[in-house]
Amino acid sequence: MAEEAASASRLERLAFPIGTSLTKRILAVNLIPLLVLAGSLFFLDSYRRQLLDERFKLARIEAQITAEALAGATPERQNALLVQIGKEQRMRLRMYDATGALAADSFVLDQPSFVFDDPVAEPFIEDVARWTDSAVNAVVGAPSPPPYEEPAGTEADLWPELARVRQQGLSQIELRRAPDGTPVINAAAPVGVNGASLLTTRNAADITAAVRAARSSLMTIILLALLVSTILSLYLASTIIEPLRRLVSATQRVRQGREREVEVPRMDTRGDEIGLLARAVSDMTATLRHRIDAVETFAADVAHEIKNPLASLRSATESLAKVTDPDLRAQLVDVAAHDVRRIDRLVSEISEASRIDAELSRATFERVDLADLFSNVVARKESRGETRGCRIEVVRGAGPAAVMGVPIRLERVAENLLDNAVSFSPEGGRIVVDIVRVDGRVQASVNDEGPGIPPDEREKVFRRFHSHRPEGEDFGNHSGLGLAIGRTIAEAHEGALFVADDAACDLGGACLVLDLPAA
Repeated sequence: MAEEAASASRLERLAFPIGTSLTKRILAVNLIPLLVLAGSLFFLDSYRRQLLDERFKLARIEAQITAEALAGATPERQNALLVQIGKEQRMRLRMYDATGALAADSFVLDQPSFVFDDPVAEPFIEDVARWTDSAVNAVVGAPSPPPYEEPAGTEADLWPELARVRQQGLSQIELRRAPDGTPVINAAAPVGVNGASLLTTRNAADITAAVRAARSSLMTIILLALLVSTILSLYLASTIIEPLRRLVSATQRVRQGREREVEVPRMDTRGDEIGLLARAVSDMTATLRHRIDAVETFAADVAHEIKNPLASLRSATESLAKVTDPDLRAQLVDVAAHDVRRIDRLVSEISEASRIDAELSRATFERVDLADLFSNVVARKESRGETRGCRIEVVRGAGPAAVMGVPIRLERVAENLLDNAVSFSPEGGRIVVDIVRVDGRVQASVNDEGPGIPPDEREKVFRRFHSHRPEGEDFGNHSGLGLAIGRTIAEAHEGALFVADDAACDLGGACLVLDLPAA
């Protein structure tokens, strides 16, 4: 158990810092997944790169196909194709001859098919979007392409991609950044075999729009989930933390003992673990109060019961020094001896009564046949001559009579019940012990021929130091703890000890019943 507790403590320290409140823990547990989800915003960069890669492939293919179409066309047909393709694909197409001079430009031949947006003229929301783009790119370490700028001249070699095409004869791709931050894709390809080349320019603003739309949708979902999670976390925290605080406050007042009647909230309407805990703490507090009251009452009763024989003993010993009559001195010595025996008996009974609960809480229960147990106790009493001539019969009913318990303690209950029956029975009377099994329980009824117990006395006889004694019995021969000890032992075995109604007393006297769960 100690190792399990230590392991749980280590896990708790690893999970959260010591001293962290439950409210913060609940919020953290609910917000961490959302923060992880928010981190997925950065994965949109891979989505953007994928879109760019696909667009690079498309631009290269478009440039190659257009270059092949232009290779075999007349100059007039080339100009027409440049204008037509530029309008349909929203691109700018420039044709360069073998010397690298600009031969044709679709934006010069006709109206431009696209225009870069001016960031100064755009609304503030677009500025926020660009700032967000820059922040995300900075966090994920995305490379920043160079700005798109038109060369000062019209020569082909002023474009690096065209220079490579003229040197290598292979199509080339370059990525640049428009003034509004959107990507600009240049694709260069050779035209025919005479050294001419083609440059296409496309403003792929749709890629930026798609990434921003995806990010906006994701941000909306995250914010809504964050709001709902926060509200639910606070609600959950309030349903857990506030009841726990009430329990802590009540238990602290109980511990301090400043308010004798502190009411620990039971939370009967709650069926969850908090409600179970509240009711368990409330029941535990009530049990502790009951035990404290019992201890206080027991201590007062002990003091009272021991004080009486002590006073008698003191009176007898003080009188011995003054009495010279031998007969009177002998009587005083008998009184002193009787008081000493009574004190010794009281101390023994009190000691046993005080340690029964502790011993039974640590004891290991075993299978005990209640009929055999009573039979053995009766046999011992008869062999020691402790029955006052009474005939004691043990009658076993149908069915097994086994219970789970501590044999030596159950024997003590049987002895106390039989002692009580013998004390109140007439000399030579009859005592019957019926052992029966009823609805999963085993009952041992001890019935005698004595005067019986009045209804208003049937609970009092189980009180400690109850003073009712058989008629004619010498004072002090019983401690008044026998039946109280018997009930304590019975309850520790999840059973009961009680006085049955007159209808169950076949012999006309008292009928005490020991009721225990069947094994």
